[in-house]
Amino acid sequence: MPEIMMSDHPRVTVLQHSSDVPLDRFARTFTAARVVRLFAGDPVPALEECGDGLVVLGGQMNAYADDDAPWLPAVRSLLARAVGAGLPTLGICLGAQLLAVAGGGAVQVAAPPGREAGVVDVHWRAEALADPVLAPLARAAGATCEEDVDGPACVTPVVSMHSDAVIELPQGARWLGWSDAYPYQAFRWGSALGVQFHPEASPSLAVRWALGETDVDTASVHAQVTAHDAGLARTADLLAGAFLEQVRAAVGHPVEVALGQAG
Repeated sequence: MPEIMMSDHPRVTVLQHSSDVPLDRFARTFTAARVVRLFAGDPVPALEECGDGLVVLGGQMNAYADDDAPWLPAVRSLLARAVGAGLPTLGICLGAQLLAVAGGGAVQVAAPPGREAGVVDVHWRAEALADPVLAPLARAAGATCEEDVDGPACVTPVVSMHSDAVIELPQGARWLGWSDAYPYQAFRWGSALGVQFHPEASPSLAVRWALGETDVDTASVHAQVTAHDAGLARTADLLAGAFLEQVRAAVGHPVEVALGQAG
């Protein structure tokens, strides 16, 4: 008879589009994640291969760059199927943009406000207080009720590095957060959350990205992410932990794992 043990680690699949956009800080929460390196030729998994949750990271390409990244159509299709199946999903930056497009929304490449780089303040909308993943961030920013969310002090500093932006949400999506430059910093479409910012990015990764952009003041980015490091780390842990709890709740973890007998 196989031995039965309880596991507290849901099966999460992570899609990585670019070698320089990894899980980074999220790796300490998603310790058992399966990372699919699309940039290295790994195939986009089928929905049934994604396990209990799906994370789609950012990348250097835009959401419509199918010629440069031929796996993008399959990712958009997977995102639509994930929402249809109720699979907990998190899209970050490019991942959020792909989610919007998959749901019939739209992304503007090289949006007129220009590149949003460094640490920016995300303002929460009242709907964020009811979101299973973003509610802990809104509460940490001081929101205990809808009236608090409208206050100017109810903001969460986050790492940002993008020039493309969501300009139209999927039909039925809930708008959850905004910044001074870009309105759609966070939205939920069914079981999927999209965030334009980079909660997973450590200071060293943010500076690495800044060095690769000619329109970014790297010294300013370094100063910002260093000054806010403790708060950014807390935000990363809160968001990743809340998403993992959403995954656990969706599948009723802990789960039973069968182990074969030795010998």
